[in-house]
Amino acid sequence: MIHLEYYLIVSTILMFIGIFGFFTRRNLLAVLISVELILNSVDINFAVFNRFLFPEQLEGFFFTLFAIGISAAETAVAIAIIINVYRNLRNIRVNKMNEMKH
Repeated sequence: MIHLEYYLIVSTILMFIGIFGFFTRRNLLAVLISVELILNSVDINFAVFNRFLFPEQLEGFFFTLFAIGISAAETAVAIAIIINVYRNLRNIRVNKMNEMKH
């Protein structure tokens, strides 16, 4: 059986990669992928803590499934927004979003 610490290490690495990508990327799609990595690390924590703290119950797994569904809807909306931004500006770089203020 795999120890709890290994799951938490993987989750922490995913979280830090997501945070790093969110703050360093200039492309809107790369920022969206970074947010998805952060949400996936949270999903791993839900499932792991449920498995190790309450092995006979499924609340953590239901939270994980709910979070996956929410992140899929969030991704669909974000991609639709990015497509509209691209249609208007012909660019999806974060630093070019100031042009939308005018």
